[in-house]
Amino acid sequence: MRKMGWWLVLLTSLTVVWGAGAADKASPGAAKPSLTVTTVSPLSQNLTQRISANGSLAAWQEAIIGAEAHGLKITEVRVNVGDRVQRGDVLAVLQADTLRAELAQAEAVLAEATASAQEAKAQSDRARSLQQQGFFSNAQLSQTLAADASAQARVQSARAMVQLQTVRLSQTQVRAPDAGVISARQATVGSVVGAGTELFRLIRQGRIEWRAEVTAAEIGRIQVGALVQVKAASGQLLQGKVRMVAPSVDAQTRNAIVYVDLPAATGSARAGMYAQGEIALGQSQALTVPQSAVVVRDGFSYVYTVGADQKVSQLKVQTGRQSGDRVEVNSGLKADARVVASGGAFLNHGDTVRVVDAPASQAAPAAPATK
Repeated sequence: MRKMGWWLVLLTSLTVVWGAGAADKASPGAAKPSLTVTTVSPLSQNLTQRISANGSLAAWQEAIIGAEAHGLKITEVRVNVGDRVQRGDVLAVLQADTLRAELAQAEAVLAEATASAQEAKAQSDRARSLQQQGFFSNAQLSQTLAADASAQARVQSARAMVQLQTVRLSQTQVRAPDAGVISARQATVGSVVGAGTELFRLIRQGRIEWRAEVTAAEIGRIQVGALVQVKAASGQLLQGKVRMVAPSVDAQTRNAIVYVDLPAATGSARAGMYAQGEIALGQSQALTVPQSAVVVRDGFSYVYTVGADQKVSQLKVQTGRQSGDRVEVNSGLKADARVVASGGAFLNHGDTVRVVDAPASQAAPAAPATK
């Protein structure tokens, strides 16, 4: 009996020790954090409101340069497509031999008329003198004065003909009406052109514009002078301003055109290119979080917040505008939430985390200055 009691005491002691160890392992307080994270608070800041639009780049104004003289042959073409020209530069030269001969003939007629007019003037002066002395009748004086006036009229007519031939001769040099870039050329050496025949097209001042298509609902929100950022199909980014909003809406597409002035030096951007852009509408207050705090799963955006029990909660949010490395949260998040700054892709709802202080370099930035 004494020996059996000793074995019962030993067995009871072992059972108590094993039970205590098992209880320790099953204790909830022994669970380890799944991730070490830093938290940030949502930041309220001013963000620019923008409208996204598509459209084409086009010449600001395109001048059509044609021939003014008729039936003349082109003897020289001095420019080609893509050349930059200044106002008054000679673009093409037409054959001028015939016009020079006609100008010389007109000048000879003017010289003859001038000589005749001088003779008629001298005779009218003598007639006045003789009429005062009683040697000329009034009728004879009137005839002499009429001849003088007729001679002066012939001089004016001859002088006008010289001016006309001078103008026609100057038209044998086709000149640029403004500075700009040659965008098209139809002139060829040896061809005979008629008056009004198109020879060149010129993008005035080398300026192009973006013609953005916006919906009818967005027209009233766009102001003249608003800043615009345009990305051409070549990849070049251009900064411009709204010059004009079309006064009417297309009846077929229900869209309106917004004309945006772009800088003259457009680099790789060319008229006719497709372009995307954003039109600034102003600024408004927004709640933002770091872009690294937003996790996209199955097409939806989520953020993770940490509660007082160090457990994370997955919140579905709706994001909006971006400013640098921060994203606007339109709904689904409170302003006083503790948001996991990064690493949310490795978390699940209900995970336990260990929160550490963020380094000084990752502290919440101050609100950016108004653009």
